[in-house]
Amino acid sequence: MTSDFVTLARVFKTQGRIGEVACEILTDFPEKFAERKRLLLFNPKRPADERREFILESHWLHKGTVVLKFAGIDSITDAELLIGCEVQIPESERAPLDPDSYYISDLIGCELYDGDALIGTVRDVNPTSGTAPLLLVTGTDAVEYDIPFAEAFLSQVDLATKRITMRLPEGLLHLNR
Repeated sequence: MTSDFVTLARVFKTQGRIGEVACEILTDFPEKFAERKRLLLFNPKRPADERREFILESHWLHKGTVVLKFAGIDSITDAELLIGCEVQIPESERAPLDPDSYYISDLIGCELYDGDALIGTVRDVNPTSGTAPLLLVTGTDAVEYDIPFAEAFLSQVDLATKRITMRLPEGLLHLNR
């Protein structure tokens, strides 16, 4: 799945009386809100709508969420219109990663190989599954596989060609059947 935009948060309710909104955090880098002044809001329920640019006046982390205050959004009524919107940035403005680290969105859509054998396509990633994220793979045989994205199994990740090559332990694929 490719997109020109990355979702950092999702607005789920108003907060306070002066136009703030509470958002579910969807980034591993919530501290980067301190550096961002320009954010885009997109309503996935109205995909034909344009992304709208907003200037971030302030933010703070609150009970596992982030509260955002945008310029021009000065009342509860204004803030209610933002509920359900995704807070996004252009993909080119993502935080840089350490070598051998990958964005989940970059892994989705990659073909997964065990050596030279095509296993299937990564449809999603479960980052909270344990010590290693799980690649959720739709196999060429229509079987759904959960493959640990573990360094011990990893041979190569080539995002340019959307190919992940691993050396999977014998019997791992049969655990999913």
